[in-house]
Parts: sequence; C-alpha cells; structure tokens
Amino acid sequence: MAGLISTLLPAFGYLPVIGSEGLSLTPWVELLRQPALPQALINTLTSGVAATLISLVIAIAFVSAWQGSASFNRFRTLLAPILAIPHSALAIGLAFLIAPSGWIARLLSPWATDWETPPDVAIIHDPNGLSLILGLVIKETPYLLLMMIAALDQSEAKQRLCLARTLGYKPVAAWIKAVLPVIYRQIRLPIFAVLAFSLSVVDVALILGPTTPPTLSILVLRWFYDPDLSYRTLAAAGAVLQLLLVLGSIILWRTGEIILSRASKSWLVNGRRDLCEGFVAATSKWIIRLIISAFCGSFLVILVWSFTRRWRYPDALPSVWSTQSWSSNFYNLFSTSGTTLTVGLASSLIAVILVVACLENEKRRGKSAGTGALWLLYFPLMIPQVSFLFGVQIVTIRLGIDGSWLSMIWSHLLFVLPYVFLSLSDPYRCQDDRYVSVALSLGASPAKAFWQIRLPMLLRPLLFALAIGFAVSVAQYLPTLFAGGGRFSTLTTEAVNLSASGNRRVIGVYALLQALLPLLAFSAAIALPGIIFRNRRSLKGS
Repeated sequence: MAGLISTLLPAFGYLPVIGSEGLSLTPWVELLRQPALPQALINTLTSGVAATLISLVIAIAFVSAWQGSASFNRFRTLLAPILAIPHSALAIGLAFLIAPSGWIARLLSPWATDWETPPDVAIIHDPNGLSLILGLVIKETPYLLLMMIAALDQSEAKQRLCLARTLGYKPVAAWIKAVLPVIYRQIRLPIFAVLAFSLSVVDVALILGPTTPPTLSILVLRWFYDPDLSYRTLAAAGAVLQLLLVLGSIILWRTGEIILSRASKSWLVNGRRDLCEGFVAATSKWIIRLIISAFCGSFLVILVWSFTRRWRYPDALPSVWSTQSWSSNFYNLFSTSGTTLTVGLASSLIAVILVVACLENEKRRGKSAGTGALWLLYFPLMIPQVSFLFGVQIVTIRLGIDGSWLSMIWSHLLFVLPYVFLSLSDPYRCQDDRYVSVALSLGASPAKAFWQIRLPMLLRPLLFALAIGFAVSVAQYLPTLFAGGGRFSTLTTEAVNLSASGNRRVIGVYALLQALLPLLAFSAAIALPGIIFRNRRSLKGS
C-alpha cells in the first residue's frame, strides 16, 4: 500500500525531490501525448488476454478429457520441474529454439528448407506479440493445471464425475457440466493472478515481446530509467495506467464470467451427453505434448549453447565445444549466484516461518483464513509490479535502506509469501490433529508437540514450500532492479540484461544456472525426507 501511494502521488505531479511540489495533471497530459502509447496498450491487451484465455482453455480441455488417466498422472509428475524454471530462463531458451537462426531451423536446414542462411523473418520480437503469447502460454498453462488439480483434491470432483458418467455423460461433457462450475470459483483468483502477470510482465516481454513499440510495462520501465529526472512523473502516470488496465481487465473478465454463466444455464441441463469428445481429447493431449517438448527443448538448447565454442548455421550441433564461457565469467557467476542464493534462501525461509506461525495459530484458535485473507495474500500478485515497486523504492530511500540486503529480501518477500502460503496451507490444515492430541494427553506441552510431532510429520510439504519460495525469489527481476538500487545483480537480472547482447554462449551460461538452482532446490525437497526418514515408511513419501 505504501508503494502504491508513493507511486500515485508522483503520477499527479507531487515529487519534491525533483522540485515538483504541487498536484497537477501535467504527467497525464504528457502521457497521453506519447506517440507509442496507443499501440503499446494494444500490444499489452492482446498478448495478456490472449495468453490467459489460451492457457485456461488448454488446461480445462486437458483435465476434462484425461483426468484420472495414466497420461494425466505422468504429466502431474512433470509440473514441479516446469514450474521451477524461471520465466526469463524459459523465454531465453524458447528464443534460442524458435528464432530464425534457432535450433529448430538448424535441425530442418538445409535438407527440408533449403536455407543456407537464416530467413529474414521476425519471429522473436514480432510486432504482433505472438512469440510473447507463446512463451506465456508454455509457462502459465502448467500453473493453471496445478491450481485445477489442487481444486479437484479439495472438492467432490470424483463423486460428481462418477455420477455424471453413470447417467451416460461422456468424459468431457461430464467434467464440463458437473465439475467445472464447482471448481471454477476456487481457481478464479489464480486466473486473475495469471491475467495480471500476463498484462504487466517485464522480463519475458524484454526477451520475446515487440519492441517498436513495446508493451506498456516496458515503456514505463524505460521512462523510469531515463536520465532525465522529469520522466519520473511520466513513468509514475504510466505505472498507474498499467494498474488501471489490469483492474479494468479483471473487471471485464469477471463480467464475462457472469454473462457466460447465465447464458450457459440452459446448455448445462439440455441433456446432451457428449461434447466433441475425440477432438478435445486428441487436441489437448498433443498441445500438452508440445508444451512439454518446448520446455525440454528450451532447457536443452541453453545447455548446448553454454558449452559451445563454434556453432555455424545451419549445423545441427556445435562444431567446437568448450567451457570457455564458464571460465571467463567465473567470478561474476560466483558473485551473482551468491546474491541469488542469499536473497532466495532468506526470503523463502522467512516466508515459511511466517506461514507456519499463521497456520499454527489457526490450529490452536480453531479459526481459518477466509476469502478476505486470500485476497490480501493475492494482492501483490494481482497488482502490476511496476505500479508499486517505484513507490516501494521511494519508501526504502526515505527509510535509509535503499540498495541494502534488507530492502532486497523485503521486496522479494512480498512475492514469495503468497506462494509459500498457498503451497503449505492445505497440507498443514489437512494434517490429522489426533497425533498432537495424543502427545498432549501423554503430558507433552503444546510447544513440544509442535516441534517433535507436527513439524517432523510436515517435513515434506515444508521443504516443498521452501523450494517454491526459493524458485519464486530466483525469478524476480523488477524487485531486484528497484530495491537493489543498482548495487545487486542476480542471475535473473544478468540473464535478462544479456539477452539483448546477442552473445548466446554467455546468455546460455546465466540462463542455465538460473534454471538449475530451483531444480536443485526441488530435488533436495524430494530427496531429503527419504534420507531423514529412511526407517519410517509412511514419512518417506514417494
């Protein structure tokens, strides 16, 4: 809230540090005069809404057709590594994959395309934002699938689906008519978070998005970092416009939900038992396979580029391999990796402590968080980062902590905490309290029962929540820029900044390391319970 207020005041001309001490509409007049603004708004809306809608349709189609199948269960096991990879690392790998000189073109040339040189086609940074939409869909579809799976586990989805099937409904029609209306209210907030992120994303837009003009968030970021300080008020006005754009899109999305809900009531009870079953099942399965292939290909291509010395077009593989890119950047890699690890571990550990304290308080008082608390948790995720991080930077400067470890960890904690709470709340609340009751009846104090009974039994979800928080911290770009004050560099900021350089070898090194750290965190979360509880079968997990 302090960040929003500190952004709102400069948007109306009040920024005393540059000599602007009176409220006025001058920043908005200047904003509306910007020639790039109309097209930037169009690029933002088309890419953000399209990516969210496509991701949601794919997720619904796949779950409705394949829930409970072997294919569905296999894909569930791949969700963690896909979600662990930061957006920017995946975007860099995707750019290396689909660019005119990318790996796909190399594998098909010249035998299938007759291309001896890369074609002159704007695939990356295309003016329509298609590559940006593709990158967002690849990343956001697994997230929405995960949220749907969580909602299914909390509802009577299996019973509803079974009842609909016994009445003769085929899988897709049964799921759409009997299950989706129930779980949609549970996934509404995640959908809004995806919509807000897609409309205001910065790092992915810098790597894949259009450039002339860019999306609104990139335009605002350029104004924030313009050497002319008078652009700060213009940037603040643009940040508020970004906020209004996101809020307006969420309101329109909610209005569309209401209209669609009322219009579909007669269709839900018309008795039709099928809904393009074969087409939905085959298409959704192939799209999910393509998403997995794009993810694996993106990760593999940055791995290859990081160990490349010479790779001429159209060779399918490098002609000379080398570790030179690693050795020549060793000291900078060591420094940025240390910063990434320190901020990530600190912010995620603090978040886990806060969430455990909150959930334990719920257990002891017998009260759980309501809808208002969930909205409060999702608030930083549904507000564009650029709309309040400038204000957060002003607050940290006034507090004298700008560019410090404290401000870095604090800014990351704003985004880590919601994900940690969402990942830990269900396992914590569903734990059988009878174990603690038995300990208390044997004379143990509440504190002893907490430390020796509850926490050991929750070690696996605690480690997963810690890994999720760490992955979220690693992926943060704007919070590091604004809170770090230029004094801190993480793997994400270095990878995104290098993405414009054209040196794919060095970019590959940073993107690979950026992707590996969260994967290592999830691997540790999987392995440690099995090691610690190797003599306790029910606590080892699977």
